[in-house]
Amino acid sequence: MISAGDFRNGVTFEMDGNVMQIIEFQHVKPGKGAAFVRTKVRNVITGAVTEKTFSPTDKFPTAYIERKDMQYLYEDGGLYYFMDNETYENIPISADKLDDNFKFVKENTDVKVLSYKGNVFGVEPPYFVELEVTKTEPGVRGDTATNVMKPAILETGAEIKVPLFINEGDRIRVDTRTGEYMERA
Repeated sequence: MISAGDFRNGVTFEMDGNVMQIIEFQHVKPGKGAAFVRTKVRNVITGAVTEKTFSPTDKFPTAYIERKDMQYLYEDGGLYYFMDNETYENIPISADKLDDNFKFVKENTDVKVLSYKGNVFGVEPPYFVELEVTKTEPGVRGDTATNVMKPAILETGAEIKVPLFINEGDRIRVDTRTGEYMERA
């Protein structure tokens, strides 16, 4: 059990049959009245974010989310197949359980599969991936007065903005959390 007074960012708990994760919290002690905890919580199964206010004495059961290292193998008919690195068992996961940042993951990449009580609800890709630029327009010389970006398509099919000096065939590092170009690889 965890009390609302002990909330910290990233803590997961069960509330009304749902698994919630604290995104932000603020302990408020007004001059008049009782103290309270103002939070922004995310339902880890659906991804919905809501703001809630709790009394510091409210208690909730702690939810333990299992993060298992697996390797992404391939996609077939809307199902994405992952291999457990320990047991070599293949697990299919439907496309609706994958976030938008999964578009940066190529085959044979290690990821973390998130589950709660045996039910898979998400896949966490590595924070940074190295990908090849397969299509981009050539940069025009002299357009470098400011930080000018151009669209590029990566080997996974994802489209991002890159600086003008990046050409087709270059390998770049991408932050999967924001979908932004980081540097040349």
